Amino acid sequence: HGEFLALDLGGTNFRVLWVKVTDNGLQKVEMENQIYAIPEDIMRGSGTQLFDHIAECLANFMEKLQIKEKKLPLGFTFSFPCHQTKLDESFLVSWTKGFKSSGVEGRDVVALIRKAIQRRGDFDIDIVAVVNDTVGTMMTCGYDDHNCEIGLIVGTGSNACYMEEMRHIDMVEGDEGRMCVNMEWGAFGDDGALNDIRTEFDREIDMGSLNPGKQLFEKMISGMYMGELVRLILVKMAREELLFGGKLSPELLTTGRFETKDISDIEGEKDGIRKAREVLVRLGLDPTQEDCVATHRICQIVSTRSASLCAATLAAVLRRIKENKGDDRLRSTIGVDGSVYKKHPHFAKRLHKAVRRLVPDCDVRFLRSEDGSGKGAAMVTAVAYRLADQHRARQNTLEPLKLSHEQLLEVKRRMKLEMERGLSKETHAIAPVKMLPTYVCATPDGTEKGDFLALDLGGTNFRVLLVRVRNGKWGGVEMHNKIYSIPQEVMHGTGDELFDHIVQCIADFLEYMGMKGVSLPLGFTFSFPCQQNSLDESILLKWTKGFKASGCEGEDVVTLLKEAIHRREEFDLDVVAVVNDTVGTMMTCGYEDPHCEVGLIVGTGSNACYMEEMRNVELVEGEEGRMCVNMEWGAFGDNGCLDDFRTEFDVAVDELSLNSGKQRFEKMISGMYLGEIVRNILIDFTKRGLLFRGRISERLKTRGIFETKFLSQIESDCLALLQVRAILQHLGLESTCDDSIIVKEVCTVVARRAAQLCGAGMAAVVDKIRENRGLDTLKVTVGVDGTLYKLHPHFAKVMHETVKDLAPKCDVSFLESEDGSGKGAALITAVACRIREAGQR
Repeated sequence: HGEFLALDLGGTNFRVLWVKVTDNGLQKVEMENQIYAIPEDIMRGSGTQLFDHIAECLANFMEKLQIKEKKLPLGFTFSFPCHQTKLDESFLVSWTKGFKSSGVEGRDVVALIRKAIQRRGDFDIDIVAVVNDTVGTMMTCGYDDHNCEIGLIVGTGSNACYMEEMRHIDMVEGDEGRMCVNMEWGAFGDDGALNDIRTEFDREIDMGSLNPGKQLFEKMISGMYMGELVRLILVKMAREELLFGGKLSPELLTTGRFETKDISDIEGEKDGIRKAREVLVRLGLDPTQEDCVATHRICQIVSTRSASLCAATLAAVLRRIKENKGDDRLRSTIGVDGSVYKKHPHFAKRLHKAVRRLVPDCDVRFLRSEDGSGKGAAMVTAVAYRLADQHRARQNTLEPLKLSHEQLLEVKRRMKLEMERGLSKETHAIAPVKMLPTYVCATPDGTEKGDFLALDLGGTNFRVLLVRVRNGKWGGVEMHNKIYSIPQEVMHGTGDELFDHIVQCIADFLEYMGMKGVSLPLGFTFSFPCQQNSLDESILLKWTKGFKASGCEGEDVVTLLKEAIHRREEFDLDVVAVVNDTVGTMMTCGYEDPHCEVGLIVGTGSNACYMEEMRNVELVEGEEGRMCVNMEWGAFGDNGCLDDFRTEFDVAVDELSLNSGKQRFEKMISGMYLGEIVRNILIDFTKRGLLFRGRISERLKTRGIFETKFLSQIESDCLALLQVRAILQHLGLESTCDDSIIVKEVCTVVARRAAQLCGAGMAAVVDKIRENRGLDTLKVTVGVDGTLYKLHPHFAKVMHETVKDLAPKCDVSFLESEDGSGKGAALITAVACRIREAGQR
């Protein structure tokens, strides 16, 4: 909506239009226009004279409407052969239609108009778009019918345009969305493709034209040549004594004397034979009744061929659009203009019938352009303005999610501060980043050996593993495991029932492995919030993930496991270590790479751990050596220190979560929440009319519908836009290609911020290790696990780049954990056994 100007230049007269679109629920268009002549001396003078004349007419028009003080957007219909490089940049290839203004060919016509307006200095306009008349026609009709995606002109000349998929337009960068392609179909056949259907009359017309060998298709179908075709046929038939008693007149032998208008008149009259007689008499002939009937028939044949050829090429365009969309049945509208289409009594009807016969699987509507292509230029301008406004509105919304280098450095600085507060005895109680001691004081050195059991409990399924660490340095690890489920009644029963079930599964596994009754060291990955007091003592603080087993909270889970083993009296296990999944990941990767001293999980949730100097771990006595610290960094920001980075969408997701106000950093970076952030942004865009045409589906209102796996799929580089639309349709969201582009951009922005924030946190960790050790540079490896890190197409790359950017003095490698955290628990047990044996020796 708004006010727009348009210039329509395509011949000796040109139009200036003012178009006002009001939007009060029902859009309404007001229009004023005036036609100005271009004197012949200006058409053949200099380009400066021509564009000064256009600027003067524009000024007079604006003066008359009292809008000279407004800086209005303008669309420019320029119907001459041009090479268009942008929406507002078009270089004239060559003048046609009698124009010969010097200094214009090869130059940008938009720049020439702008200069002419600047030379005047009494008004200013914003030239937004330059289009040809075919595109203008499509846009004019597209205002009334949103299915209009083809423009057609059949008048003095002929051309067509249509909306093509960007991925097929090699001349323009980008493969998403659609772009209107100006076909310039008049040149169809210039390469000889139509030679087998061109007649001797077509060849004669071409040889006598100003541009022989060019625009051959146009010469077979357009109004400029139809009358001449009829004249040549009449001349040949007269010479062969088939008409007019073999007599010819000077008028009949004169090029251009039989006009296309004559064809319309002859075919239009109820008594067309009488009209044919009038035309033939005007040409100096004395026709018989049979001559008049034959002339009427020749006109029918020529105009029908024109309509049929036009229909055949339109059918090819419709077939292409249908294939592009992959629809079983296409519904499309063609906007049409041109004197032949509008004024010939039967052309339109014949064209429609032939198109429907050629593409029976397309429902085609033909819509006449009543306001010419000038209104279309204004509509292109209006659309460009609307898209620019909507783009600005979306970018303003997404801007807070796009973090600068300085902002990320600040996140890193604050994370480091919160780490120090968590380590300090004085501030630990109030620190959100708890920096919990794990009592894991060494990583594998390659000399570990033996058989170890591991339990990996972190959800409704849990794993029992046998891990065989072979002799010799880095001798390799052999693993056997079995997955067991925990029934809901056990999850919600008593603690004794839960741990008896776990021990029953261990017994089953030992029997399955043929090791019944064997006593082995055991490592226990227990991924619930715990307070760890030693390597083999961990107090459960609270159940999460749907567990509610009574009598466990506040108890040592190792003791509960040992008691269940003793109750069974079948075997004995030495529970050496209890760890969380992050520490397990670090140890798994640590076996592969001795530089691995950091663990990171970015999946449903997120956490990190690293080897901290014992002197800094104030909650544990002792100054020597190092200890792995479980950061519990998901709670970073719970004290408000990230409030200036949190957006309205982060706040909305947090408020509706099960633990409002808790784990705020995790809610900005982990897989459980990214889809919800995206969904909230999409709802905001839709409410403001920036997406899905303002229509919110019930599915979009459903929490949790936008799973993080969809983010990974939508952002996949190899995924075409049609597949993105298919994903959205699966979610009940009817989208256009433009909607799909916007959704993809939102997913990209949200996932990129998550990866950058994760990278900023990791930069704080590796820099702290480096500073702890007083090193100028640090070489360190981070062991990583988690579905978001592993499956998202860009997350890992963006995170790596962020760490490199924010911690330039650290050479950080990332190693994916291939065997999960269960193997890590076994390796911690192996390391602990190695150290214990060394101590005993």
